[in-house]
Amino acid sequence: MSKTALITGGTAGIGRAFADALAADGHDLILVARDAQRLADTAAELSAVHQIAVETIAADLSVREDVDRVAGRLSDPGRPVDLLVNNAGFGLKGRFADNPIDAEQALLDVLVTAVLRLSHAALLPMAERGSGAIINVSSVAAFLPRGSYSAAKAWVNSFSEWAHQEYADRGVSVMALCPGFVRTEFHPRMEVGHDSAPTFMWLDAAAVAADALADLRRGRAISIPSKRYKLLVAGSRAIPRGLLQRAQSLGRK
Repeated sequence: MSKTALITGGTAGIGRAFADALAADGHDLILVARDAQRLADTAAELSAVHQIAVETIAADLSVREDVDRVAGRLSDPGRPVDLLVNNAGFGLKGRFADNPIDAEQALLDVLVTAVLRLSHAALLPMAERGSGAIINVSSVAAFLPRGSYSAAKAWVNSFSEWAHQEYADRGVSVMALCPGFVRTEFHPRMEVGHDSAPTFMWLDAAAVAADALADLRRGRAISIPSKRYKLLVAGSRAIPRGLLQRAQSLGRK
């Protein structure tokens, strides 16, 4: 039987790169995103190219009822999901106190609450079957002081590392993927240009997804793609916090 992967934010960027890689490997897919037409177009393309089954769920993960619909699909005992990729993104250009509190709440809902609820829905059936995996897309920002986004991603890392240890003996792997800047729609949607950080800091989405799947197979709890970001994370522990805070303008203009 084919394995099935559910990917949130699966029509663009890193999520689409995961969809391409997993479809090429023979996985059936469940794609979750807000844009129903884009979901349908992506599903038709992937199904035609790779001869796989593709389901779609149009959902806004800042809305609890939509999250619960996706959770219901993950927990359906008759249609098991082998891999959950919590990839849906949310970013805010402004600084915390300058952003509307409802926007900050929506960020928290997508980056933390949805990850929590969807992971909860997936973990029990996976553990009962004795197999399954979850990739939570985090960020190198989790290791740096960059406002509520960094705080949310730090939660994702902590939760993923704990779940990796907690459920390993029940056959379930959990991993946080921590990329740096990736050439996707994420920054342009925030009206942030790709010139906001040096060229060498930008990664390719397909390479990020490939590195993540390789690290998942290796049984890692944290995946940091590329040597440059591995060095950055290692160095961040020795760099004074004040200097790190002064670097917060990267990726904002």
